Amino acid sequence: MSDLLSMAAVLEGHYRIRHERTAIHMLLGRQPDQPITYGRLIDGAAGVAAELVRAGVGRAEVVVIILPHGELLVDAFWGAVMHGAIPSILPPLTEKLSPEKYRRDLAALIGVTHPAAIVTFPDFENEARAAVDVSGRASAVIVLHEPRFVEPEFRVLGGMRAQVDDIALLQHSSGTTGLQKGVALSHSAIFHQLQAYAPAIGLSPNDTIVSWLPLYHDMGLIASFVMPVLRRVPVVMMSPFDWVRAPAKLLQAISAHKGTLCWLPNFAYPFIATRVRDRDLVGVDLSSMRAFVNCSEPCYRHAHAQFAQRFANYGLRADALHTSYAMAENTFAVTQSLRAPAFAASDGELHLSCGRPLANVQLRVLGPDERELGEGETGEIVVRSDCMLSGYYHRDELTAQAFVDGHYRTGDLGYLHEGELYVTGRRKDLIIVGGKNVYPNDLEQLAGEVAGVHAGRVAAFGVFDAEQGTEEVVIVAEAEDLRVVGDAAAAELLADHVRAHVTKNSDVAVRIVQIVPEKWLIKTSSGKVSRGACREKWAESQSRESE
Repeated sequence: MSDLLSMAAVLEGHYRIRHERTAIHMLLGRQPDQPITYGRLIDGAAGVAAELVRAGVGRAEVVVIILPHGELLVDAFWGAVMHGAIPSILPPLTEKLSPEKYRRDLAALIGVTHPAAIVTFPDFENEARAAVDVSGRASAVIVLHEPRFVEPEFRVLGGMRAQVDDIALLQHSSGTTGLQKGVALSHSAIFHQLQAYAPAIGLSPNDTIVSWLPLYHDMGLIASFVMPVLRRVPVVMMSPFDWVRAPAKLLQAISAHKGTLCWLPNFAYPFIATRVRDRDLVGVDLSSMRAFVNCSEPCYRHAHAQFAQRFANYGLRADALHTSYAMAENTFAVTQSLRAPAFAASDGELHLSCGRPLANVQLRVLGPDERELGEGETGEIVVRSDCMLSGYYHRDELTAQAFVDGHYRTGDLGYLHEGELYVTGRRKDLIIVGGKNVYPNDLEQLAGEVAGVHAGRVAAFGVFDAEQGTEEVVIVAEAEDLRVVGDAAAAELLADHVRAHVTKNSDVAVRIVQIVPEKWLIKTSSGKVSRGACREKWAESQSRESE
């Protein structure tokens, strides 16, 4: 694949040569599964491109897409690409997001990004129009009711005139509904990423990717949507909400479609291992899987071991558990492993290697004085490649702050050992207790190992103790059994078990552990626990109790 092509030009080639081949198997909950051929995909995209023309959207203008899982979301994204606009997928308002914050963030995004249009669905039309009104921008609101199929005239489509350095799409931070930091990626950056990543994972048209990941996150958008469509690899897509309610559906889909590749965040491994029932695995065969790739969070050995043990009898091979370090600012992958070795670092033996840098990636680890650190020393990870962001869209000052000596400052902490990268956490989340660095990911992982704690639903953060002159660790954990929360003695007993387990297996003596009910913790739109928001919520609860 030449990096001199635009995404629309690649779609034209698929349309002419692979018209009847299935590109996407769309799983729709209680509805019949829907195969989407390249012909159907591009005809539907051309229908949305025609809507953008009617709305007066110009080439290289931003189109914000807020649609639920389904064929209209596929049509809208590729329709913007074919029109030559810049698509940006945002999450719809869901029960896990604060409505007030969501509305503020959406209005702020519109004010900074200046989209020419918002493409949405009937149930969200009023929210979209209200956000446009608050922002003061003249963005069109396009409501899609059902697919509209148009035979594309490629010679007149704006996407066919795109240059390799033109912005192809925007990815927004997974920590918010999008706010102001839109990661602008060029066509060239995307194709350079695919050219480097495909051989790193041995990708071929014989693969089948299976995914529940949302398209407003880079792992879902690039690895499980853009890459397979452009590289002619079939992809099976299911709703993240269907997956959360019934995680066995992912394994059932892998078995039914003979899936070979699947990307998962670390929390998904214990979640699937503990939530899937034996009766939902009857007839399931995972032997086709070449790789489950652990990505987007620090990778933990315990999560892999639990997953491997749970599904070994269903054909899962231990060597199918891989890792990667990725970020939207590098389009997607920075590193990739073909195995997941553990290394006994000074802060414990909890982390797995994220593998080696891709062939087009330079990776360094810097100390506080921006000095490059040596083997095994923990510092900030900085990255340089030819698939980097063009910049944060309309935020030149943030772009300038994000780089040091031509390398992107990731904000992540980690170290290198024998050429492989180990990620330990986020710099902003680091807790410093008596001059000692404490990584909240490690404490959360340990707390999640305690029976009775809802794995993946733990937040560890630091609060400053003026009397001691340093931070103190707080762990807030959701109980699996709601009855525990209502029983003060049972809740305190579970908290004691968390204290003992974390203190025994780390260098931190934890004093403050609070057991809370399900859905107490605040998560980001990508499903990660927001430690900062949880810290604020916990502090507010402490203030109310002291009044």
